[in-house]
Amino acid sequence: MAGKRTTPLERLVDAALKLASERPWARITLGEIAAEAALSLAELHEAAPAKSHIVRAFLRRIDAAVLAGPAPDLSEPARDRLFDVLMRRFDALKPHKAAVASIVDGLSRDPVQALCGWPALLRSMSWMLEAAGLDASGIKGALRARGLALVWLTGLRNFLTDESEDLSATMAALDRALKRAEPFGRALDGRDHVAPQNAG
Repeated sequence: MAGKRTTPLERLVDAALKLASERPWARITLGEIAAEAALSLAELHEAAPAKSHIVRAFLRRIDAAVLAGPAPDLSEPARDRLFDVLMRRFDALKPHKAAVASIVDGLSRDPVQALCGWPALLRSMSWMLEAAGLDASGIKGALRARGLALVWLTGLRNFLTDESEDLSATMAALDRALKRAEPFGRALDGRDHVAPQNAG
């Protein structure tokens, strides 16, 4: 059974992660998640009427874990701050790596669900920008979030196959992706961008 948590939705997230760590996400039913969480179908429907709601709740949990970290040091280059924030996100995902791999594989086989999950990912990336001390509001913020989402997905692919204890392969891939994103950041804003301010 899933561990005890405060709300039905939190219990459903725990249950879904446990089941997804054991078998393919696409084969797990809502009824099975409800049973693992010791909830009725009516309670599940009230808290999360679709598996996508549970995934979004998990994303919000990871967001919260990252946002609970230290405030950014604004004297550091923006790229370094983003690197630190995204690595905190991978650290938060690490205990659930098998479940995340199952969920990502399931979404990759269901383009409609993956597309529906894109807005939730962009919201998470907006919060990651804020956690790094970068403005995520307005049109520039929306563009930053889209760029960061692509960086994140590059890192995620490496994270899912990274067997190192310190996630060294993930760190290297993330660093490369952030460097590639520098011209995009400079085009958005000459001061508040992904690249260090003294970059040539």
